[in-house]
Amino acid sequence: MPMPADIDPQSGCRLPLLKREDLDDAGKRNFDRASTPGKTIVGLRGPSGLHLYSTATVDAHNVMNQHLRFQCFDAKTREIAILTVAREMDSKFEWAAHEPEALKEGVSQELIDIIKYRKSTQGLDDTYAAIIEFGRQIFRDHKVTPEAFARVKAKFPPNKLVELVMLMGNYAATAALLCAFDMQVPEGKPVLPVG
Repeated sequence: MPMPADIDPQSGCRLPLLKREDLDDAGKRNFDRASTPGKTIVGLRGPSGLHLYSTATVDAHNVMNQHLRFQCFDAKTREIAILTVAREMDSKFEWAAHEPEALKEGVSQELIDIIKYRKSTQGLDDTYAAIIEFGRQIFRDHKVTPEAFARVKAKFPPNKLVELVMLMGNYAATAALLCAFDMQVPEGKPVLPVG
């Protein structure tokens, strides 16, 4: 499928990929980080490349992102929360990056498909079902019912519940960034049905 006319072929989005030599020290540090295999899921052709346009915020963003992703929740919980946001925000790029990550972390294809195709969560592990329903209400309905809140609150202490919302909000912000700059999904990646 051909790329839209306003997409830079190197960056895969509406802004060109910045050159390392044109960046300040924070930008160079983060360029190197995103260029190092294993430091990010997708490298510079994704949100990390876009974050280089705001080098004053990139270090703080990375610290918060690393904390929320790797220090607050087990990998399955994290990926279920991220996929729920990606689905409800129709973030094709985020989905394409995190579906394989979720599979790698042990999330079943069946559970992924429940999120992907917005199927019923009935019969799922109650914690995972509570996260999915909570995320659907936040990002689709823009209102959380007392019942959905009570259900997820029963699964997480208050600090973890706040961190869960912060994790989801962080990925909603990433989805907004990817949407605004029309980040293209690389060929061969999982497809999120939207429309």
